[in-house]
Amino acid sequence: MTTPARTPALPRTTREIRLTSDPRGLPSAEHFTVVETPLPVPGPGQVLVRNRHFLVFPGLRTLIGGETDGVPLPPLRSGDTLFGPAVGEVVAAPDGGPLRPGDDVAHLLGWREYALVGAADCAPVDGTLPDQVAPLAQGAAAYGALTRLAGVRPGDVVFVTGAAGAVGTMAGQIARLLGAAKVIGSTGSPEKAERLVSELGYHAVVLRGSGTRGIAAQLADVAPEGIDVLLDTVGGEQLSAALGAARQGARFALVGALSGQLSPERAGGSAPVEIDSYRLVVKGVSVRGYCGADHPEVEAEWADRFGGWLRSGDIRFPYTSIAGIDRAPQALPGLIGGRHFGATVVEL
Repeated sequence: MTTPARTPALPRTTREIRLTSDPRGLPSAEHFTVVETPLPVPGPGQVLVRNRHFLVFPGLRTLIGGETDGVPLPPLRSGDTLFGPAVGEVVAAPDGGPLRPGDDVAHLLGWREYALVGAADCAPVDGTLPDQVAPLAQGAAAYGALTRLAGVRPGDVVFVTGAAGAVGTMAGQIARLLGAAKVIGSTGSPEKAERLVSELGYHAVVLRGSGTRGIAAQLADVAPEGIDVLLDTVGGEQLSAALGAARQGARFALVGALSGQLSPERAGGSAPVEIDSYRLVVKGVSVRGYCGADHPEVEAEWADRFGGWLRSGDIRFPYTSIAGIDRAPQALPGLIGGRHFGATVVEL
């Protein structure tokens, strides 16, 4: 029988975040708890990973809400441990396997200090990206949507909804690097709008929320010539407004639907919106949803370009860091409440 190679300084227990009850409406910190469990020992085909960072992603809201039809991830029920993208170091592995202690890997079992992961479910972190947190950047979907669906061209006017989120902060920079002449974003606060312009190169930002003019009116002011491309993470009013601003032959790429996903009146798996189908026809607008599984080559292509752009300083990876597993129960409610800029990452 194969004996796991194991470093001597490992603890006997590990902590993880579990869902304590099924929330009615949006989850809050009281729906999560930190649980201490025995440290697992890897068997054949498994490795033990000490997580360094894990991503908090809004799709957890859908998994907790239970409306997972068409979602390639299982629902989360009371008592389940949360999961999501993570990066860490292999600290224990069976002899003869593909991974050894000391290897850095990415995997999908975040929300815990130590993760027992199938070796086949780990992706080696090989230095393509110069930052150890960079594998958690949500740029692949934005890059894939802008290159495969929208086909950004030099001179395009691009509108990115939810521009201060994990995808939006990357999408605006990517669009600019692909040749867009003007990149416009939307967000919910003047402070975030200022950062999008001053730090990430957005040319203009429209604001949603009470006390502001409607998105459509603001969009008409900042893009009087109309838009060529929409990278949509929100849906709802913002998708409708983008259609009103569409130029002839505009290309719309949808990568999220946060207006429904993060609504307290819904369960996370639907986002109805009223669309002017007449305008779709007369303007020749294409509307397509981006699914990463349909474009398996994008991940490697994105990692290569992202690494080069990071090294040259042409792109930034903005994220809000939450320090420690004890603060992790507040991370998802904070993301839902719009309190973070960029990706939300828990640092262990």
